[in-house]
Order: sequence, then C-alpha cells, then structure tokens
Amino acid sequence: MKFIVSAIASFLFLQPNASSVFGFHAPTAFIASPSSSKSNTADLQKSTTKLSATCGGKLNCRAIGIGSAAPKTVVTNSDLENIVETDDEWIRTRTGISERRLLLHSDETLEEGEEPETIKSLAIGAAMGALEMSGVDPLDIDLVIVATSSPDDLFGDATSVAASVGATNAVAFDLTAACSGFLFSTVTAGQFLDKGTMKNALVVGADALSRWIDWDDRNSCILFGDGAGAMVLSTTVSEEGGDDAEAALPGILGYSAHSNGKGYGDLNCGYKGSARPVDTPGEQTVLSAGSYNKLAMNGKKVYAFATREVPTVITEALDAAGMTVDDVDWLLLHQANIRIMETVAKRLGMPMDKVITNLSKYGNTSAASIPLALDEAVRSGQVKKGDVIACAGFGAGLSWGAAIIRWG
Repeated sequence: MKFIVSAIASFLFLQPNASSVFGFHAPTAFIASPSSSKSNTADLQKSTTKLSATCGGKLNCRAIGIGSAAPKTVVTNSDLENIVETDDEWIRTRTGISERRLLLHSDETLEEGEEPETIKSLAIGAAMGALEMSGVDPLDIDLVIVATSSPDDLFGDATSVAASVGATNAVAFDLTAACSGFLFSTVTAGQFLDKGTMKNALVVGADALSRWIDWDDRNSCILFGDGAGAMVLSTTVSEEGGDDAEAALPGILGYSAHSNGKGYGDLNCGYKGSARPVDTPGEQTVLSAGSYNKLAMNGKKVYAFATREVPTVITEALDAAGMTVDDVDWLLLHQANIRIMETVAKRLGMPMDKVITNLSKYGNTSAASIPLALDEAVRSGQVKKGDVIACAGFGAGLSWGAAIIRWG
C-alpha cells in the first residue's frame, strides 16, 4: 500500500496531465521547455524535458505551523580536528559551518528509562511543534509526508510518525529526494490540498546522514549534521468568501522542479551488499546481504551544479507566480554551503541580509535544512505573517526545485 501511495504522489507531482486523471491542479501551461535551463554540458542541456521538469502557479493552501528538532550532541569544528586533518578556520571559511548536531549510537549514554534519539523521534518532535503552532487537531490531518533518505525503517517512517503524533486519520508515506525532499514534499502536499479534497497536511523533512558519512574523509565529514523540521499546510479553498479574506489567499504562489539522472554519480549513497550463501539443493545460491556504501560526492561538480541551476529554478518559480525578485522578502536555500548561498543571492540580485541561514549551527541536514531554518526564523520574529519567501532545495539525483511561499 505504501508503494502504491508513493507512486501516486510522484505521478501527481511530475505528470503535466495529472488533473485529467485525478481531478486536481497540475497545470500544463508552465511545463518548462528544453531550453529553460542552461547547462555547461550536453547531457544537462538535454535533461530538462517534460519528464524531468514541471512548473506551476498558485496552489490553494497556506503554511500555518512550523517546528524543528535536533540531536542533543554537538560536535564542533575543533572537535573534528581530533578526527581528520582540518581546523576550525579552514572549515568555517570554506563552508560557513561552525558546529553540527549528531545522533549517537542508541546504546550510548542512555540513562534508565530514557528513550534513544533516532531520526523518527526527531521527526515526531518537529511534527509536534508544527502542530502546536498551527492549532490543528492531529485528527484533522489528512496527509503526512516524511521526506527522508535515511529512515529508521527501510520501509519508511511516515506511518509511525503519523501514529505517534495522533494523526490517525491521515494517509502517510515517505518521499525520497535527498536534499530536495522537503521542497518536493511541500509541493506534493499542495497538490492534494489545492482543490480542498484534503484539508490539512503535515510535511516533515528528517535526515541523519551522519550514519552514511566516511568519518575519515575530511571533505565530507565536516559538512553534515542530523535534524528534522516540519510544516503544517491547510487548504484555503473552503475559506474563500469567508470573513477572513487574508486566510483565503494561496500560500504557495509558484513552483518549479527538475531532475537529471545524468548527474547521479556526482552525489550518491549506493547499495553495497555482501555475499550471503544459501544452501539450496544442488549448487549453493549466493544472495546479497543488504548494506550501503558511504556517501560519495564530487564537491566541485555539485557546487557548480547548484550555483548554476538554483538561480534559474527560483526565477522559473517566480515567473510561474507572476512575481519578480523585488517581490521577495526572504531567500531560503537548502543549507549546504555558505558560498553557494552567497553566489545564488548575488546572481539573483539579493543582499545577504535577506538570506535566512542557520548553517553555522547545524551544517547540512539534508531534507531537514529548509524547515529547520524556517522554524528558527519564524519563532525569532525574523519572518512575519504575509512575508514572501523564495525557497529552493537541491541535491542528489541530481534534483532541484523552488517554491515561492507566503508565510501564514
């Protein structure tokens, strides 16, 4: 059942004519043409087709709650000096990261009666915070999507997260799109909410890539942290014509998303396996016992990809919304590297004081990074109701996307 629901969600998000099948908005007017995304290679130039990119305008839902959670254990740059050949200044100047939060092995440092921190427990904590802010009864949540590439359960954490927060009436599934996962999940939820057939959705981004990092590789172990963030979205369809006209305004104003499997080798965590002989009759059958390689990344290529494609995809989303950069209050990018943020902001013509970031405290938390940063910005008063935020995620796949969101 989980596979079927996940497949339907992916179909709805990517298919230009999904509205004719399922009866809700998946506009064809904003399908990107093959020339909409410039590339430095022939493969990338050919990648932006109707199957690898889709754009759309307003979706009738709004974000009304945000929450986040991070592990208790803090590992600083100075701590990493004891692990690999590096130092605090080298890491900070090249990445913008000062420290990160990491999940511990579950048998370590537990007191009697204490539950271990896991990616699922972080997801639950973030979801509870978002639900509390939203004021939505968990029983009124119709949809739960958990964006993660590192679930506690290989079959997915979403159903367990939904049950743990009391969203027992919701359909729940995981969505895997690495660092683009939360952005893709938000737009997917928006598609379900757009016609009002579903009223409320809970979108969670949660990852623990520390489990898959090579801690002897100074180029990758310095970058990543663990965490979770969550957002509650509510349809605005039933509110049209009501007393609160502001509440009826769409909250997702435009979006665009792309993928290009030609860049798969630049960032991945591939299956490894080991030989597992099974004594079948006749010749022995050698199966594969499951395991994965460490995360592999070509940093230079990923940096070039992100700084090239992210400004373009944000511009596409703004075009779909009928807006320009001048209409944007805040820029919120996947928290991967401060140099990527600076370059993207410069290419968009936005000053860094309009860029939301908490990268220095958490590092790259993959699908968690956008909601984790937004939660801090909202709770600190930096982001206010009605503010327009240009969000963009990018990462493994390769995948990248943007959404223009009006907060509250």
